[in-house]
Amino acid sequence: MKSSNFVLLLLSLNVVSNIVALAGPSTCPADIGSDCASSSGEWEGEFFQGIPKIKYEGPSSKNPLAFKWYNSEEEILGKKMKDWMRFSVAFWHTFRGTGGDPFGAPTKAWPWEDGTNSLAMAKRRMRANFEFIEKLGVDRWCFHDRDIAPDGKTIEETNANLDEVVALAKELQGKTIRPLWGTAQLFHHPRYMHGAATSPELGVYVYSAAQVKKAMEVTHYLGGENYVFWGGREGYQSLLNTDMERELNHMARFFEAAVAYKKKIGFNGTLLIEPKPQEPTKHQYDWDAATAANFLRKYGLIDEFKLNIECNHATLAGHSCHHELETARSNGLLGNIDANSGDPQIGWDTDQFMMDVGEATLVMLSVIKNGGLAPGGFNFDAKLRRESTDVEDLFIAHIAGMDTLARGLRNAAKLIEDGSLSELVRKRYQSFDTDLGAEIEAGKADFEVLEKKAIAWGEPKVASAKQELAEMIFQSAL
Repeated sequence: MKSSNFVLLLLSLNVVSNIVALAGPSTCPADIGSDCASSSGEWEGEFFQGIPKIKYEGPSSKNPLAFKWYNSEEEILGKKMKDWMRFSVAFWHTFRGTGGDPFGAPTKAWPWEDGTNSLAMAKRRMRANFEFIEKLGVDRWCFHDRDIAPDGKTIEETNANLDEVVALAKELQGKTIRPLWGTAQLFHHPRYMHGAATSPELGVYVYSAAQVKKAMEVTHYLGGENYVFWGGREGYQSLLNTDMERELNHMARFFEAAVAYKKKIGFNGTLLIEPKPQEPTKHQYDWDAATAANFLRKYGLIDEFKLNIECNHATLAGHSCHHELETARSNGLLGNIDANSGDPQIGWDTDQFMMDVGEATLVMLSVIKNGGLAPGGFNFDAKLRRESTDVEDLFIAHIAGMDTLARGLRNAAKLIEDGSLSELVRKRYQSFDTDLGAEIEAGKADFEVLEKKAIAWGEPKVASAKQELAEMIFQSAL
């Protein structure tokens, strides 16, 4: 009897162990002391414990971990909301942002970080990135090469590090997630203190080309839809020691080489230039959208590039984000938007999440006029405030940013469907909707013809601009 009971006990234990095995490993927190390492030594647990997949609950929801306005599958003006937005998570701010600033030490200590920039740590961050993307419910991300993988002692070692992390990213992406864009970080390392493509040092120019070549290759390998050039140090601190013309010529040759290599490797993504007026340089060569457009025209590159407009950069240049978007759009150059904002009381690039519904509505009016942004989209080049240090703050910030733009899209659609604002604009220019107006716009009316009309018509009548009415109509949609 005792023997049979012992056998039954063994059988029971075997059944239980099989059930546990079938159930899979339990999740555990992504802190350094957790025992979730795989046989390869890589951590494979859950990074964001207690954070569910973010869902749409509607405007009445009080849940901070739910969308109130962004409903990805809902159609607005004939297109799904997710297709208007094409949201992307920015790896550098989300997973490399420390909270440090010129006056204070880092404040963020995410539980999965070990304080190193090792290859193993880079892989752990990449796993966190894709868990975050999946839970947030987006299907795009963007990156700088040096943010996702550490520098080595040589170009070959650095490229090998990047290849190893990119291989993991490719695996984690699956079939549904892709980079909105990739880029090379050509501003942080001391070698780039004078610039990259505009450096007076030939060796730096050569090194920059090698780095962009590799970054473009891995962006292509990962299925990236765009490639960005942000020239943070492509400018000057003083003209006294700068040959501006030569530097601009060098930058043009660099871009020409990038275009040629893009075509050589079969990368069909869009090349994007991101304007910014200054910081860290005193003057950056692609100051704003108009300056960048002029540069592209001068060097015959206007058909090879579009612009990535960042709202905070627009305000640093003395413009509104709406102005920069309309400048890019009217030149056929609007390709992507860095969704962020600055603080009017602070004179630097604060990279805050966009929370102003009025500004978001103006942004979305431009996007709708543009017919959307594809193959570009919105990437959150935005970071948590230094004082926001909880892991859930990463989700709350992105949810709020996505909801703000979604609300802007809904408002813009209301304005377009109502038609009052567009009718006000149409009436302002209706005097040109005539035979003579058509001749002027077609470039067929010379000064002699116009002088005769001026004499015949006499003093022109000038109508009210109705600016206050336009503002009233706009505010009624918010």
